[in-house]
Order: sequence, then structure tokens, then C-alpha cells
Amino acid sequence: MRVATIGNFDGVHGGHRALVRMARDRAGDGQVIAVTFDPHPAAIVRPDLAPPMLSTVARREALLREAGADEVVVLEFTRELAASSPADFARMLREDPRIRADLVIVGENFRFGARAAGDTAALESLGAELGFDVQALPLVSGEDADAWSSTRIREAISEGDVASATLMLGRPHRLEGVVVRGDQRGRELGYPTANLDVTRDLAIPPDGVYAGWLVVAGEILPAAISIGTNPQFAGTDRRVEAYAIDREGLDIYGAPAAIDLVACLRGQQVFDSVDDLVAQMARDVAGARRALGG
Repeated sequence: MRVATIGNFDGVHGGHRALVRMARDRAGDGQVIAVTFDPHPAAIVRPDLAPPMLSTVARREALLREAGADEVVVLEFTRELAASSPADFARMLREDPRIRADLVIVGENFRFGARAAGDTAALESLGAELGFDVQALPLVSGEDADAWSSTRIREAISEGDVASATLMLGRPHRLEGVVVRGDQRGRELGYPTANLDVTRDLAIPPDGVYAGWLVVAGEILPAAISIGTNPQFAGTDRRVEAYAIDREGLDIYGAPAAIDLVACLRGQQVFDSVDDLVAQMARDVAGARRALGG
């Protein structure tokens, strides 16, 4: 049996993983195919409302496989796909050689086809005609009984509440990119940082100092992370920098890296003197140690 589950799957949060687990259970020794989209449909249908992303496409694929998918099909979301009728979309699920679904599992709020005209009832009806079954799964909820969603996670991140985002995602929110050269001012102050050129469109929390993990060159390092424009030195470019705690001599320029955000320590500040800034940086590092269990 070939079981397909469909969605944006941005962030691959608990609700998404529940869909994949259900598909895995139903497939048995068969194949589970996770079908997702790139770019996000809103980027084509309503570019002004396109949300910041919770994961890169490569990260999404890896997380879906970790959750139990055998294959991940990334459909390029185009204006043509956006304009396809519910019947054409359903036919693709059955006839596309990458999918060829015998069973389709979706969340109960799944919509498809032009102007989101199709719902789960329509998919069930079309599936009966085309030769596949449909199962709609109720939304997975957290302890507060509100449905988990990528939207809620983005809201938490936009408020700097990366701890809540971690609970909803089931892991810290990750920023990815390449380590580039900055002003090297952190090195001058005794706290050399890795300056991450963050992949475009990823959700970045507000300016401030965070505790998290720097993942680079095969290592996972505890880190104090600064996000902001560095107003202490009249900076204008927004940067994401990570100081690897107790790890000296890193030579990682040009290396791909990730930052996993665990806790917000404070907002961005301007201090009366550089000495005051350095003293606060020492407190930030101590706070990061505590937040990371060190």
C-alpha cells in the first residue's frame, strides 16, 4: 500500500508528525509518501501575506523522513498548480508516479484546489472515483487545548518566545546559513562570534540575546547568541552571531552552520560604556550556561 500525507509541513511540528505516524501505521510494510510544497503557497497566491518559514526545504525533508516518511515529494507551487481544480489535484495524487496514493491522510482542516475550494469531504468523494481512500486526522493540541499550528509557532518566535516555540515544535527553532566575516568586534571584546548569513525567508526572533546551540563542523556547541544591529557601535545591518561558550580557536568561515534557539535572555540594549557592555556579555554567557543546563 502507498500512503500519502499532504501539507505545507513547515517546521514539521507535533501535528505534522502525527500525520506521518498515522500514515506509517496504516502503510505497514508499504510506502509512506509525504507531499509538500515549495515555495509556500501564500508566496504565489498572496505574496504580501507570505509567512516567514520555520525550516528550509532540505531541513523539512530530513525531518519528515525522521518522522517516518519513506519518500518526500516537493511539489513546486506555481500559479498553474494554484489554479488547478480540486478534481485535477486529486487526480495528481493518484496518477503522479512519485505518489500513486492508495490512501491519503490529511488534517481535518486540509483545503486544496483553486481558491481552496476542496475540503476533506470533497477529497473523499474524488478519492472514491479515482481509487484511493481518505482519512482526516483531528488537529493535534497542546496542553492549553488550542491546536498546534505553524502560525502559532511563528507568532511565538516573532514575540521572542523561543521556549514556547520549542515546546510546539518538539525541538528548538533552527536558523541556518553560512558563517561569514563580520566586523570582528566580538573578538576585540573577548567574545569572538560566528556571524551567520541566515538563509532567506527563515523566521528570525526579535533583536536580543538568546541561549542556544551552534551546530557547525560536526560539533554541537553551547552558545550565547546575539540578534540585532549592534546599536552600541551605531550598526545598521541586522546580524545573527553566536559565541561558542568555552570553545576557542574555531576556524569556520565559509562553513554551513545552524543555530538552535533555546531561550531568550534579554532584549537588545545600549550601555553607557564598552566596559558596561563587556560586563553584561559575561552575564549573558553565564545566563546561557544556566539555560542550557551547564
